[in-house]
Amino acid sequence: MKKWILTLLLASSALLAGKINIAVAANVSYAMDALKEEFEKSNPQTQVQVTLGSSGKLNAQILNGAPYGLFMSADMNFPHALHAKKIAITKEVVYAQGELAYLSVKPIDFSKGMEVLKESSVSRIAVANPATAPYGKAAVEAMKNGGVYESVKEKFVFAESVSQTVAYTVTAADIGFIAKSSLYSSKMAQFKEGINWKTVDAKLYTPIQQGMVLLKYGEGQSEYKVFYDFILSEKGKAVLRKYGYLV
Repeated sequence: MKKWILTLLLASSALLAGKINIAVAANVSYAMDALKEEFEKSNPQTQVQVTLGSSGKLNAQILNGAPYGLFMSADMNFPHALHAKKIAITKEVVYAQGELAYLSVKPIDFSKGMEVLKESSVSRIAVANPATAPYGKAAVEAMKNGGVYESVKEKFVFAESVSQTVAYTVTAADIGFIAKSSLYSSKMAQFKEGINWKTVDAKLYTPIQQGMVLLKYGEGQSEYKVFYDFILSEKGKAVLRKYGYLV
C-alpha cells in the first residue's frame, strides 16, 4: 500500500513539474544547456526534455506523431510545411540565424578560401547530409557558389546531423563544414580562429534562418508557450548570441 501511495505521489509531482518534450535541431545542442539553465531560473517547476537531431529527421518524426510540443528547426521550410499541414499551431518564426564555419584539427591555410578543399592534403571533407540537415544544404551551396563542388564532391564524408559533422571532423576528416555555434562550446576552445577554423563567407550561401513553431501535440499545455516566449525574449536571445548566433 505504501509503495502504491509513493508511486502516486511521484506521478503527481511529475505532472506538477510540467514536463515538456521539445524537438531541437542538432546545431542548437551546444547552447541548449545554457538555455535550459536560464529558463529554469524563472520556471523551476518545468522540466524540459530535449530530443536532438537533424531537422529533416525530427520533422519526419513529428509527421509520424512523435510527442513533441515545440520544434526548433535549423531552417524555415520544415516549420512552414508543418503549419501548412496544421500540425503546427503557430506560424514559423525566426529565433536565430546560424553561420557556417570550416574546421580542421590540423592548421589550415584559410587564406585560400574554398580552394583549400582541393588541396591533396585534404582527402576527406565532413558535411552534414544536405537532404535532412539545413547546414549540410548550405555547405553544398557554398561549395557550388565557390566553384569547387565538382572537384571535391568525391571527398565528402556525410554525417547525419551538423553536430555529428563536428565529431567526424575531429576524428576522421581533414576538414568539415560545421555550425559556427559549436565553436563557442568550452570543449572546442582548443581550436583557434584562423588556424583551425574560419567563418565561411556568408555571400556563398543563403542565410540560415532557423524557425520555431508550437505543435498540436502540446496544445493546451501552457508550459510550451512559456518556453517559446522565453526563446524569443531578451534573456533567450542573450544566450543565443553568446553561442555565436545572429538574433
